[in-house]
Amino acid sequence: MFKRMYLEITNVCNLRCAFCPGTQRPRRFMTPEEFRQLAARLRPHGTYLMLHVMGEPLLHPRLAELLDIAGALGFRVCLVTNGTLLPRQLPTLESSPALHKLSVSLHSFEGNGRQDAAAPYLEGVWQAAQRLSSRGVLCALRLWNGGGLDRRNGEILSFLSEKLGRDVTALPTDRLGNRRLGEGLFLEPGERFDWPDPAAPDSGTEFCHGLRSQIAVLCDGTVVPCCLDSEGRLALGNLHRQELAEILVSPRVTAMAAGFSRRQPSEELCRRCGYAARFSR
Repeated sequence: MFKRMYLEITNVCNLRCAFCPGTQRPRRFMTPEEFRQLAARLRPHGTYLMLHVMGEPLLHPRLAELLDIAGALGFRVCLVTNGTLLPRQLPTLESSPALHKLSVSLHSFEGNGRQDAAAPYLEGVWQAAQRLSSRGVLCALRLWNGGGLDRRNGEILSFLSEKLGRDVTALPTDRLGNRRLGEGLFLEPGERFDWPDPAAPDSGTEFCHGLRSQIAVLCDGTVVPCCLDSEGRLALGNLHRQELAEILVSPRVTAMAAGFSRRQPSEELCRRCGYAARFSR
């Protein structure tokens, strides 16, 4: 059983953020029929379904249908979004009993090179988070840009402080540094990280949760070990043609899982992952 299973419903995004590598794969939106088949094959292996790898899930024109399918299969759905389309898609999200958590990457505002005021964007995010959290949906406002593009974080924190009526930076933090803004609503700071890159330095020894607590499926059905394989370089099989149980016992998967446990990744790309480096600290 996996704690997180990522199913990329589209690899198309409406932004081009500096911190995101994007993808050179053909632009694609998963059909409801494809989604039903892939989600059904994932269901025996976990409960929490993340509808992203690359791309902006709120761009999907048939998002409501996909959420209905996921709910019928018994999934608890998590979405990560840049937040720009939340006002438009809020009715769809509010009407979905399957939606468990919404994470909004607030760092996408500055990361996309925006020079205008952040308030209109933040207002849309805040209203959506307020309404969804009041319905029991967990909402996380992410600022994952520490040490990187974080020059405008003060503007964002001031906005949140005004909404709360108190200094958000004075709120207590949990063991991960997150701050509770309200019932089911959290601010999640984090450091900027570098995506896996074949041209990055070889770190040699890294641990990873890929194939241990998470797995990902790209929008064409390609199975990869984690949500950071933006180009599907570590393709393990295709869920349209194989059951996941078959893919998971292949020699390549077995070698990767064993390598992660020994902190000796068997794949070169995994030794060049900036995100995995945090597990060595």
